[in-house]
Amino acid sequence: MQKTWEIQTTDTDATARVVSLLGCHPATASILVQRGLDSEKSIQAFLHPSLHHLRPPFGITGMTEAVTRISNALLDTEKILIFGDYDVDGVTATTLLYQFLKAIGADVSFYIPHRVTEGYGLKASHITDIAIPGKIKVLLTVDCGVSSHEAVSLAKDNDIAVIITDHHDIPQKLPDALAVINPKRHDCHSGLENLSGVGLAFYLAVALRKHLRDQGFFQSRKEPNLKKSCDLVALGTVSDMVPLVHENRILTCTGIEILRSANRPGIKALADACGVDHRHIDAQDISFRFAPRINAAGRMDHAEIAARLLRTHRPEKAGQDADLLSKFNSQRQQEEESVLADILARLDKDPSLARKNCMVFASPDWHEGVVGIVAARLTRLYFKPAILISVKKGLGKGSARSIPGIDIRSALTACAHMLHGFGGHPMAAGLQIPADQIEPFWNRLNQVIGQVASPQDFIPKITIDYTLDLSDITTKLLDEVTSLGPFGVQNPEPIFMANNVHVHTSKIVGKGHRRMRLSGSSNKKSKGLWAIQFNADPDSIHVDQFTKIAYCLQWNRWNGNKSIQLLVSDTQM
Repeated sequence: MQKTWEIQTTDTDATARVVSLLGCHPATASILVQRGLDSEKSIQAFLHPSLHHLRPPFGITGMTEAVTRISNALLDTEKILIFGDYDVDGVTATTLLYQFLKAIGADVSFYIPHRVTEGYGLKASHITDIAIPGKIKVLLTVDCGVSSHEAVSLAKDNDIAVIITDHHDIPQKLPDALAVINPKRHDCHSGLENLSGVGLAFYLAVALRKHLRDQGFFQSRKEPNLKKSCDLVALGTVSDMVPLVHENRILTCTGIEILRSANRPGIKALADACGVDHRHIDAQDISFRFAPRINAAGRMDHAEIAARLLRTHRPEKAGQDADLLSKFNSQRQQEEESVLADILARLDKDPSLARKNCMVFASPDWHEGVVGIVAARLTRLYFKPAILISVKKGLGKGSARSIPGIDIRSALTACAHMLHGFGGHPMAAGLQIPADQIEPFWNRLNQVIGQVASPQDFIPKITIDYTLDLSDITTKLLDEVTSLGPFGVQNPEPIFMANNVHVHTSKIVGKGHRRMRLSGSSNKKSKGLWAIQFNADPDSIHVDQFTKIAYCLQWNRWNGNKSIQLLVSDTQM
């Protein structure tokens, strides 16, 4: 697929100042400046994130009411229930608060719903079937709840105080809960609207600890060290793809250091199961190795297994659960490939379907737990919104994924009369739809997207941060680039461009990946640098020269050694 390359402009004066300030490579300085970091204070805060720089938790609307009620429940030994979600963010948030409340002596339990049989969010049935029979007095949601009006109302009628912590978009009307902790509230001016669900859970724990400390609660007992819980915050924050800036950067950097210590047996076991050296865990490991396995528990069985892995203190049990998650992940991959093969066969039979503004496919044979992943793959393959729907008993449950510039939630709003319900954000959403409405829904959605999108929106873009000849790459530069991580939303991994690149060796490895040795045209006699290009064009295997390449710089670690590797994003011949 042809891509548009957009080369960032550089403020040469600001870049020169940063080079002088840090003594760094101009490429590093240029990237910092492009990301709005051109003063000594802002650069030092970015390069050396500290928990001391976190904004205070009591700036979040509803926090005071929440910690006061939880404190009273703790002192009166009332039963507290944490109600979570089945993705990584929800599982880590549930685990963090459960372990913290347990550590301070609370009578606390937790519940994570089944992804397929119960679905997302707090429902009235959870109040009647779990909270009331369990004599729960305080129900605390994490990563969900902001749209659970019926359940919250029912809980209130039964004298159950509901405290909602949720980072999702706010509905027009909030549930009538004792407290709704969501920095996206219009009356919340904390500046913390980018926090993940587990980030909010961490903030609640920090606020509750401060409240209890002020009450003298810890004079006779040990005060929990919440920094040790940042490993969970890093897992959930990176996995949920929230912006990795400000508080999220601080918490993730701190959390990755905790992850590397492998003090939590479940993390050590998970790293071993993934073949990852825990001493070098990074955001990429979280995104592509840990998160799929943790999520696989909820997709293929039950998320409680993932929560159990993160809670256990027994290395042997952790190893068993980590292997189980790997097994679930393999099953998930098989289901995913089956669904994708089905769709590609349909597109092969009718290529015109791929020329529409969006893709909508449905089947009664698809596993509900994988449709979102396959929708994301289709979006990457064809660079247009995709919605996949699993149909059971006349009702379809679907997952939507979109591309930059096309707000899928807004598009679904225009089709709301055809849906049983939907929710999400501009890049991803979930929906329910009667089976007999799927075809007209596709036609309507295709029309809606056509009205708001331009032809340019369907052309993928690569943003080039800096032009860097391969001969200028050094280990010092790569260390500098690495220090700009962890990379993610709003702090993407820098992409470099090199011109006139010579290919020394090239071969296809794995499923269509190209392994090469490359060098700049000015230094063809060098051995070159190792490079990998995933999902490469097989017709390019015999090319011995590229006019341009777009690439990222990474350390390749193997058997205790490390070497420079280029991750090639795109090429021009």
